[in-house]
Amino acid sequence: MIQATQNPVDIINARVPGYKDLQMLLVNQEGIIEQILPMGTGGVHSRALLLDVAGDWISLGGVDLQINGALGLAFPDLTALNAHLLVKISQFLWDAGVDGFLPTLVTTSVENIQRSLAIIAEVLSSQQAGAKILGVHLEGPFLNFQKRGAHPAEYLLPLTIDQVKRVLGNYAHVVKVITLAPELDLTGEVIPYLRSLGITVSLGHSQATAVQAQRAFEQGATMVTHAFNTMPALHHREPGLLGAAIIHPDVMCSFIADGKHVSPTMLQILLRASYQEKGLFLVSDALAPLGLPDGVYPWDSRQIEVKNGTAQLADGTLSGTTLPLLVGVQNLVKWGICDVESAIALATNAPRQAIGLLRIAKSQPANLLRWHWDETTKELTWQRLFTVS
Repeated sequence: MIQATQNPVDIINARVPGYKDLQMLLVNQEGIIEQILPMGTGGVHSRALLLDVAGDWISLGGVDLQINGALGLAFPDLTALNAHLLVKISQFLWDAGVDGFLPTLVTTSVENIQRSLAIIAEVLSSQQAGAKILGVHLEGPFLNFQKRGAHPAEYLLPLTIDQVKRVLGNYAHVVKVITLAPELDLTGEVIPYLRSLGITVSLGHSQATAVQAQRAFEQGATMVTHAFNTMPALHHREPGLLGAAIIHPDVMCSFIADGKHVSPTMLQILLRASYQEKGLFLVSDALAPLGLPDGVYPWDSRQIEVKNGTAQLADGTLSGTTLPLLVGVQNLVKWGICDVESAIALATNAPRQAIGLLRIAKSQPANLLRWHWDETTKELTWQRLFTVS
């Protein structure tokens, strides 16, 4: 790893997702990308450190828009006593290749939601090292009872503007994404209201038909939460929420690539139908035991058992994973359903696009990953190139 804060660095012979052919990236002494140029076009720094990556891929770090906790802390359980763990989690995620994330609050009491939002709001104003908190993903409590998955039924709420205001309280500015079931809105007013607050609306945990989903997209919803999971299956006569999302040019679907939530075959179908990173992005959906060994852990008032990175409730209900985001990138390549460039983009460029952030480009901090594909072992590995504040 290079500390990019003293001398310029010119990275040459790099493959960059979204750019054709080999590129050079010129990074100045402040650790900012000055240019991304095709090889052979000149413009290198005269006193720069030259780094030849020999055809390896260079990307920004990952952005995880759905992560429920890590290192034993579930984000809905945040309190003044454990808030310090957010700093450790941010550093853990940084070390796992993640530049930014949305702490995700699953369905719980309004009191718990408000307490967690208040703590995260305070942290947002004083972030330093590690992966940056980009806001909060509120997954619930406005979900369809029949598709609630592992979300506790007793805390589900009707989808009305009054209930939304009650849940958000004074912290609407902290919430970046909210997952809801659009068929619960009988007035058609909630999604436009949330959009007026600057909140991205994602559809999920829903029984919505294609017609209902299309109406929600027209009202301003632009995302779908964990494609295939907790929604009707694709059907040749009723494409449902997912079918409507796949064909919509302005809607992006998140998906989990752990091999358990969705089979690799169905992911291959989804990737082909959605033009890969143009309509999809990876999430981890990781739970609080992320970074801990397999075992039995508390989960709200219940327990989950983690085996080989998959978490289930006692009744067998799938509740999430404990695999880091970039493992999903490696899985897509390992399964042979995605080329290296697209797989990397699905965890780096695509989630940024989903919430209105820039892809890799000039004028951005050079928080860069170097990806290497080994033709002999057929393994994709990565490492951080720079530490840039």
